[in-house]
Amino acid sequence: MTSAADRDPNREIRIDVPLLTRVEGEGALEFTARNGKVESLFLKIFEPPRLFEKFLEGKDFSEVPHVAARVCGVCPIAYQMTSIRAMEHVFGMVEDPWVHAMRRIVYYGEWLQSHALHINLFAAPDFLGFTDAIEMARRHGDDVKRGMHLQALGNDLLRMLGGRSVHPIGLRVGGFHRAPTKHEVADLVDKLLAARDTAREFVAWAAGLPCPVDEQDFVSIAIQHPHEYAINEGRLVSDRGLNIAFAEYPERFREHQVAHSTAHYSMLDGSSYFLGPLARMNLNFSQLPEEVQDLSHELGLKFPSRDMFQNIAARALECYLAVVDSLNILQAYRLPSRPWTEFTPRAGVGHHCTEAPRGMIYHRFELNERGEVLSAAMIPPTSQNQARLEQNLNSAMEHFGLDHSDEELCELCEKVIRNYDPCLSCSTHFLKLTVHRE
Repeated sequence: MTSAADRDPNREIRIDVPLLTRVEGEGALEFTARNGKVESLFLKIFEPPRLFEKFLEGKDFSEVPHVAARVCGVCPIAYQMTSIRAMEHVFGMVEDPWVHAMRRIVYYGEWLQSHALHINLFAAPDFLGFTDAIEMARRHGDDVKRGMHLQALGNDLLRMLGGRSVHPIGLRVGGFHRAPTKHEVADLVDKLLAARDTAREFVAWAAGLPCPVDEQDFVSIAIQHPHEYAINEGRLVSDRGLNIAFAEYPERFREHQVAHSTAHYSMLDGSSYFLGPLARMNLNFSQLPEEVQDLSHELGLKFPSRDMFQNIAARALECYLAVVDSLNILQAYRLPSRPWTEFTPRAGVGHHCTEAPRGMIYHRFELNERGEVLSAAMIPPTSQNQARLEQNLNSAMEHFGLDHSDEELCELCEKVIRNYDPCLSCSTHFLKLTVHRE
């Protein structure tokens, strides 16, 4: 039972998660408050040297997509696509319209399976009062099945063009190794048509989850394109006036290390920023197909939004977008004469950004005249969001109120962290919490 002393807002609070197992390393959360104010809050990241950028040095350009995919088992397309486009810029290639359309399809597959997985299994139990999705399924079986159906559909989209849904092998510089047959596409069109209402129901359900309000002041960053909801092409923009080409990324975005973490923090002109579905909706809502915008209006969703937990509704809307736009593209499908564009390797430096499920990802590749990698840089969205996430935790805790119990404070931290959908095991559930008091 929580004592009165444990709920005193002016008590000294120290919350420690000493070891947080992660997909891409290890981390911990340390939080200290005194006299009713947050004194320090550190999301400690302990990343072992994975060396992917060094692994790529000396590799032929054709090997890069297969190595890059292994950076992340959740969003391999993001790493493959961003590296491929960066190298295509080095080779002076112009993207073929058929290739451009199919790249949207395979990326939609990744968005759909990743978003549905996160909302269905990681986020929803938080707000419905369950410890995990298995417990939640006993009371909300149809809801869980619906999310799993959409996740499976995303995997189908990935397999059609990638050959398999985990670490796909169908992508290459210039396009794809093979084009889907009309029969394969027709089968997938049938599945997409059958899933349209399911996706609408999923959005309504996700938007109706009893989430708290978490109003924040943040800078939204996303890719923007003049003719489509941006995924693979465009310019980097913000809601504070940023509008730059991808090659200008290193001039404005700088990484640095902090004493409490081995992970790099990324800043825009010295300040934190936010990436992800909510940032994309804040900047590009008008670029959505009319059908998706109409559903948003029907549900009373409004963008831009400063409520961080609207990230869940934005993620669900992108699931519906994936179904709707994939249908638009595949219903007009035609077989190409060749599923890739010819090119000649040459030396140079290429930059590119795409929109991974969790937000913008940046790659830089330097190649020699034979197309071999001299150097590579890969900056994922999770590390770019770290500074903003720490600030979000800090302000959310103070707004929530330090008079709450340690257990309630811990639960809030978990919800805030999972809301960013980081590629960490903390995007599911934290480990046991240790609280030290004086």
